[in-house]
Amino acid sequence: MTYPWHLYLMSFLYMMAGVFHFIKPKIYLRIMPKYIPNHKLMVYLSGAFEIVLGICLCIPPLKNISIYGIVSMLSVFLLVHFYMLTDKKKFDSIPKWILILRIPLQFALMFWAYCYLKL
Repeated sequence: MTYPWHLYLMSFLYMMAGVFHFIKPKIYLRIMPKYIPNHKLMVYLSGAFEIVLGICLCIPPLKNISIYGIVSMLSVFLLVHFYMLTDKKKFDSIPKWILILRIPLQFALMFWAYCYLKL
């Protein structure tokens, strides 16, 4: 089955985001909330999930499961975005408007994934 190019773009973006968890883990370790245990493991697990979900988007029998996985993953990632918005000392170098904009962006990404359930 051939999917629209933008589904492949989404797949590529998630795979690349996942790869960066392994290439530049310090970026992700810095934004992990203190209440989440074993930060390094969580960074690598989330990167692996992003890669696997990105690949599964392109496999017809796994596409819908992958979409639900992506929406779930983005929901969990909201914790990080709220943490970054509330920890003013740690993230004062990032403009507040960017931190605020990241929250609706998560919902837009969820909606983008959800739109492919009907294919």
